[in-house]
Amino acid sequence: MRPIRRGDHGPAVVEIRTILSTLGLLGDSDGGAEYDADTEIAVRAFQQRRGLSIDGQVSDETWRALDAARWRLGQRALYHAVTDPLVGDDVRQLQERLLEMGYDLGRADGVYGGYTARAVAQFQREVGLSPDGSCGPATVNALRRLGRKVVGGRPQLLRETAAFHASGPALVGKKIVIDPGHGGPTDPGFVVPDGPLRWTESDLAFDIALRLEGRLAAAGMRVYLTRGPNPVETITNRERAKLANDLGADLLISIHLDGHRNTAADGVATYHYGTTSGVTSTVGERLAGLVQREIVARTSMRNCQTHSKTWDLLRLTRMPAVRVDAGYLTSPVDRTRLVDPLFRDLMVEAIMAAVQRMYYPVEIDVPTGSIDVSKLRASAASSAAQAAAH
Repeated sequence: MRPIRRGDHGPAVVEIRTILSTLGLLGDSDGGAEYDADTEIAVRAFQQRRGLSIDGQVSDETWRALDAARWRLGQRALYHAVTDPLVGDDVRQLQERLLEMGYDLGRADGVYGGYTARAVAQFQREVGLSPDGSCGPATVNALRRLGRKVVGGRPQLLRETAAFHASGPALVGKKIVIDPGHGGPTDPGFVVPDGPLRWTESDLAFDIALRLEGRLAAAGMRVYLTRGPNPVETITNRERAKLANDLGADLLISIHLDGHRNTAADGVATYHYGTTSGVTSTVGERLAGLVQREIVARTSMRNCQTHSKTWDLLRLTRMPAVRVDAGYLTSPVDRTRLVDPLFRDLMVEAIMAAVQRMYYPVEIDVPTGSIDVSKLRASAASSAAQAAAH
């Protein structure tokens, strides 16, 4: 889908304006078919509210979010459709309500999948309704009548934290997916000519991912990449998320670089799943914080902080997932660093240290920048060899 932007006309613009008007972000829609300045401002406000990239354009991801925003819980019957699952804000509201009540359905991703249907059926059994896994008026009314079942903390936080504590501190045997952003003949990401070489975001992201794969594999982890160096076709974020889910990964780390029309923009930022309503991947948020702090401490890059987003890759993955924007290719300062292989090794060491710290219980965590990754690698490799010998 070509992004719809300011100056465009047509039925798609009418629909966008209608949804924005329904959400209260645009004055009463008069059926105008022009993507004008007011529409762009409303789209930017919607993107900011939803944790999307704020560019004022309606791309695939923004359109899906707009389409989902039409619905409120109770406005339609919800059910599990295997081939074409229902998606919408009403599904997300249902999931958030069930999570508050202690039902384990994974992440509130707005997709009515099998986990959600099973949680609905369990709820229906407990309140005396037919456990068909569909959410109609009777189920909605029962949900509205009942309060929280779980006290003493957020249920999702308790589950995620318990799972990590149970897995132990060693990296050996744990499964991680490394996602080099972009790739493919039509998606190089940011492209910056520099001297005799033409640096692209996809190439540098893959190089960082490949280095990280080698270091984590040497530490005993089972590592998978979402793509090779030169994929024949562009891989969507939904496809990358599905791959990680199908592999049953414990963690996902996506590597990107950034760019801006202002060449003074520089620094590193890390993103995790989270919504403006407070729903978040708690363990993903912790991983983002560790990655961010380790990179800043070891590279002295500008700290652009961590942020919650609802990007597909972060929302649709069932494991803690983060995206690292490891500097600006449009910044002369960052670009000079990033094209240096030794600097990319520093970046990899920082991410590796953050992954190890994820598995340390809070009470035995160590200060940022203090893990000697070379010793970690030797210790982990020795553990893997001993495990193989037995």
